[in-house]
Amino acid sequence: MEHVSFSNRGITVAADLHLPTGFDAAGSYPALVIATPGSSVKEQIGAVYASRLARAGFIALTFDPSYQGASGGQPRDLEDPAVRVEDIRCAVDYLMTRPFVAEERVGLLGICAGGGYAIKAALTEHRVKAVGTVVANDIGQAFRDMSAAKGMADTLRAVGWQRTHEARGGAHRRNAWIPDSLQQAQAEGVSDPELLEAVGFYRESSYRHPGSTNRLLFSSYAQLLSFNAFDLVPDLLTQPLQVVVGGKRGNTGQYEAGRRLYERSPATDKDLYVVEGAGHYDLYHVPQYVEPAVARLAAFFSRHLDA
Repeated sequence: MEHVSFSNRGITVAADLHLPTGFDAAGSYPALVIATPGSSVKEQIGAVYASRLARAGFIALTFDPSYQGASGGQPRDLEDPAVRVEDIRCAVDYLMTRPFVAEERVGLLGICAGGGYAIKAALTEHRVKAVGTVVANDIGQAFRDMSAAKGMADTLRAVGWQRTHEARGGAHRRNAWIPDSLQQAQAEGVSDPELLEAVGFYRESSYRHPGSTNRLLFSSYAQLLSFNAFDLVPDLLTQPLQVVVGGKRGNTGQYEAGRRLYERSPATDKDLYVVEGAGHYDLYHVPQYVEPAVARLAAFFSRHLDA
């Protein structure tokens, strides 16, 4: 693996380039850009998939989003879908500068919110020849659903007040994506099994990473609530598509979102693969579920990036 970086409009994006076994710098390899979930950094779910896909013969590039992790950008913890999508395009730019990357053999894989960002990027990024998703989610729809109970108008008014506060010299507001510990979740009365799994994975497992702060800049809500990952799929998504979902449904909506993406895609070569027994977070790291997902993705990308 190489620690590398690339630029997104002046912001330095920190990345890891996972190289195939027996890598030869004089060779020519198919390559994948991997877009990670919201709040995640490259050493977490991105590395789980990148390392396995590298063993399958692909160069795999995973990175920290702009404003997050080891990447640059101020204010910290901004989650702006437009920037996340541009990160992906800039990652493709970077791959085009590496002599061992076969430029006509580049694919894109997105996981959770990264799946929605990957789809949005692929609509207009035709250097990407094939697209895969794992437990894909439209983060805009997810935030609209979460904000519906409180009222989206009230949330957006609060965003406006916060921006005014910051413009006048006040401190930035950062909300937690999820509770910071299982103990805190219990104290808050959290009972949703998937949310508890998320807390266990991100905050209390060996996958916890200091670069993943579990903080979301509150003003990000303005960009997130207006984002729609799948709206133009029927019109613009022309690449072959591999959708991977977990068979165990829950409140993340990953199964429903994946099926909706699959049904909306006009691609003649598309596949929906259900990993039976797997929930959303199982497909982040549990080997018995990750391995079949990677096998399906590797076969798909091999088929379409072999030319």
